Parts: sequence; C-alpha cells; structure tokens
Amino acid sequence: MALIKSISGIRGEIGGKTGENLTPIDIVECTAGYGHWVLQNSGSNKVVIGRDARISGSMVQSLVTNTLMMMGINVVDLDLSTTPTVEIAVPEAHAGGGIILTASHNPRQWNALKFLNAEGEFISAEDGTQILDYIAEKAFDFAGVDKLGTYERDTTFINKHINKILRLDVVKEKKVQEKRFKVVVDCINSTGAISIPPLLDKLRCEYVLINEEMNGEFAHNPEPLAQHLTQLCEAVVEHKADFGIVVDPDVDRLAFICEDGTLFGEEYTLVAIADMILSQTPGNTVSNLSSTRALRDLTNRYEGSTYHASAVGEVNVVTKMKAVDAVIGGEGNGGIIYPELHYGRDALVGIAMFLSLLADRGGKVSELKASYPSYLMAKEKIQLTPDMDIPHILKSVEARFADESLNKEDGLKIDFEDGWVHLRKSNTEPIIRIYAEANDTKTLNKLIASVRDEVNSITV
Repeated sequence: MALIKSISGIRGEIGGKTGENLTPIDIVECTAGYGHWVLQNSGSNKVVIGRDARISGSMVQSLVTNTLMMMGINVVDLDLSTTPTVEIAVPEAHAGGGIILTASHNPRQWNALKFLNAEGEFISAEDGTQILDYIAEKAFDFAGVDKLGTYERDTTFINKHINKILRLDVVKEKKVQEKRFKVVVDCINSTGAISIPPLLDKLRCEYVLINEEMNGEFAHNPEPLAQHLTQLCEAVVEHKADFGIVVDPDVDRLAFICEDGTLFGEEYTLVAIADMILSQTPGNTVSNLSSTRALRDLTNRYEGSTYHASAVGEVNVVTKMKAVDAVIGGEGNGGIIYPELHYGRDALVGIAMFLSLLADRGGKVSELKASYPSYLMAKEKIQLTPDMDIPHILKSVEARFADESLNKEDGLKIDFEDGWVHLRKSNTEPIIRIYAEANDTKTLNKLIASVRDEVNSITV
C-alpha cells in the first residue's frame, strides 16, 4: 500500500488499486474535496496549479485541471514550475488556493497533490482535516455546463519569482555579478533546469548543468543526501567550480558542494543563510526538531537572537516562525524560509543569498563551512508494515531512555549529553525516520544504534 492521505494533501505511487495507490479516481476525489474547500472558505473560485517534471506529471495535471474546471473553478496553470513559484503565484493571482503536483524527494514512481491556502502557504491541520472529511464523504458538487471554470496557462511566474528575489535588500546583486562565480548545478532532470539558470544568468554566474533534461528520469535518488551526490561532487572538481548546487525535483530543498568536492551539507544550508541574515538583522530563528544543533549554536553568537524548535513539517515551522517573529527559518533538509519573500521553503532565494554571502565574506566555500559549529548527522529509515504499532514502539523506546531528556512534541526526541536521536513516523513515506546527531562518528554510531536496536527488538 503506497497511498498517504494527510492534512497537507495526497501522495502515493502511480497505478494499482483505488484507495491503495495513486489512481485517477483518487486524484479526482481529492482534487474535488480540495476544490469544495476553496469554494466554501476562500471567497474565490480561482486555483493556481504547477508541477515538477515527473513522468506522471502531465497526466495528473490534466486530471486536476479538468476536475477543478468541472466544479466551476477557474484554473491558472503554471505548467512546469517549482513549489516556491506556485506559492508566490497564489496571492499574486488573487487565487483562493493552489495545488502543487510533486512528490518532492520521493522516487520517480511517486506523485502527490500538495494543497495551499489563499496566502500561498500550506494549509493548516484544521483545514486539512476538513478537506479529508469532504473527500471521505464525497461532499462536493460539480457545475452545470453553463458554469464551468476557465483555463489560463501562465508561464511567466518563474521570471516574476526571480525578480522578487533580486529586489530583496539582502541579495547583493551587483557584488555577486562582480565576482563572476562558477558553479555546477544538478537539476535532477526536473524543473531546476528552467528556474536556476535564469537566476544565475541575472547574477552573471558561469554555470555547468548536469541532469538537465526535464524527463522525470531521475539520474539518482532525488533526495539530496551524500550517497546520491557523487556525480555532482566529481563535476565540481572537474570543472574547477567555486561550488556545486543541488535541488530536489520541485526546487524547495537546497544543498551545496564545496570547491574541493566535499559536502557543505544540506543541514548547513540553513545555517549559512541564517549567518548572513543575522549579521544584518539580529532576531529569532526556527528549525524543526530533526535539524542540526548548529543553528542554535550560531544563533547564540548574535546578541538579541534566540533559537526556537518546531515539529517537523513546513507548516509547523511556519507557524512557529510567525509566533516568535523569526527573521529566518527552515528545515535541516535544505529548506530555507525567508519571511520577507514568502512563508515557504525556497531554493532559489537560498541560492541568491548564499552567493551574496560568499560575495561579502570572500574565501572558499570549504572555509565558510569550517567556520560553523561541527556536527555529524545520520539519517536512517525503517520500512513500515501493516502490523507495526507505532504508538507502542514510541512508548517502549521512551521507557528505555526515560532517564534522558525527552521531547514528545513530534514522535520522540531523546537529548543525550553528547548528542540526540529523533524517532518519528514520516508524513511523506510509509517509514519510521531515525535521525541522530553528535560531534564525532563513534558517538553518532553508538547513539543511533542504541535506538535502532531497541526498535528492532520491538518489531521482530
């Protein structure tokens, strides 16, 4: 079974049986449930959609578009685009919401519908629950032939998105242009290929693209982890580039490669951007519970700045950012959220700000990385089976480590003196995630093994 209906949308593998995988019937019903919610709550009958370059993308796009139009909803179709571009387009187009057709970092056989509100932000848990109820009850109506929605294709928003980025005070356009940086970009055969080059062109960077064909045939697992980035690391050294850039298929996650082919690391993307922002505007920062301690340590360097942690998930990070009036936030998976632009993870603004940081500071990317607190992180997965009792697993692990500092806001996070382990059920895949962090490899392996062994003893 590979269909996940959650408060943020629907995600699954293409094909198979209705209700078990992502089929045309599931797509239509979920689109209709969301469309009904838009009509009931937004006061608008317009929805913006956009997609990444997945193999199934155009088919899902057609189903979503026609379902919305048959509900009397006017569709603004950005076609091949990025998640942050769709988020920016929703309020710009005065729409009641948006649907992003992407399974983000999931492999090629997956696709998803991600739902946005009228502000272009991911819907709240309350709204998501309402939509799930509409879907379950089939509580939606379709329009008569005289009240069908209209269709408009608009591919101008990537350029509008880039222009908004370049107008930000923190982006040092002229300084970056003077440096003439050279970069290698891994586009993962998706829409990074049409969104990153025009940004780099305007910043007068020289660039080499790899995996730039938008065919959805991902050259490697699209999650930007170390084991998937060997091609990019080699290309950076081969082309004598200043650094490398990798994004996920919908361009909301961002990671860098140092000039020597070593990983800057997706966990340190947010750390570097926060360093730049806090040096100009001290204030609060936010990341989720599975993100590196390095952001907390960096934030403490700046007087008048405080770090805050949220539950995992973009909507949770955004909620916490608004509550504490954070100047920068995001997730350790390479997600940058800069409120001055919009409340959404955005790799394009992250690239522009990283280039601005390098233009200001000078030196090599590896030297920049060395200036930050040094932590090592491990990310593991345990495949879920129907008979797994997640609450029981978490309670058993909690009992085993009852003498440590525990946080149960999102799964279970165990803070040890020399590191931490976070255990939680994924919102995007049928897995349990186990993340751990420590200062050295020996301690890291020891911490994650202790929790993994406890989970395995429960599930065998």
